[in-house]
Parts: sequence; structure tokens; C-alpha cells
Amino acid sequence: MSTELHPSIVALVSLAANIAANHPKQGLCQMDKLKQYGVAQEQIDAVVEISRHIRDEAGDSLDTSFDEACRKEGAKAKLSAIPVAEGVCCTPTPSGKSCC
Repeated sequence: MSTELHPSIVALVSLAANIAANHPKQGLCQMDKLKQYGVAQEQIDAVVEISRHIRDEAGDSLDTSFDEACRKEGAKAKLSAIPVAEGVCCTPTPSGKSCC
């Protein structure tokens, strides 16, 4: 039994993760791959909707806990920029699996 995931499943998971994580590339590369694999637009739309819901829910929860922490401790937020490699659709996982 193979443990490899079908490329369309990898692309759906990657799309969902990109959206939920607010990745700057937004999963647009995965959208092209999903269309090439013949994944129905309704299925892609469902993944996008679910991912956005998770992202928004997480953001709301973080905002609430941040606001509470600021009120309790007068905490200061420190923001840092995350560098993004230009011209790269996606990078492989540590074990070498492609994310798109």
C-alpha cells in the first residue's frame, strides 16, 4: 500500500494551508494545478470557503486574546516581517515532498 497522496489532494491541502495562513502567494499556483487535475470548481470553492473561515476564526481569537493581554499587562506588540522567496511557487517539505 502506497503512502503517497494523489497530487490533487496535495494541491487541495496546500491551497487550504496557504489561505488559512494568509500566505502572500495565496495558493494561486495550487489553483492552476487543481484545474489541471480536473478538480471540480465547487470542490475548490468549498476548500477556499472552509480555509477562509478557519483563518478568520483564528484571527478573531488571536485578536481577542491579544486585546485581553494588552489590557491586563499593558503589553507591547512586536511585529516582524517574514521573508518570502521571490519567483518560487512552493518549496518542498523537509522530507522532500512537493507542496504543489
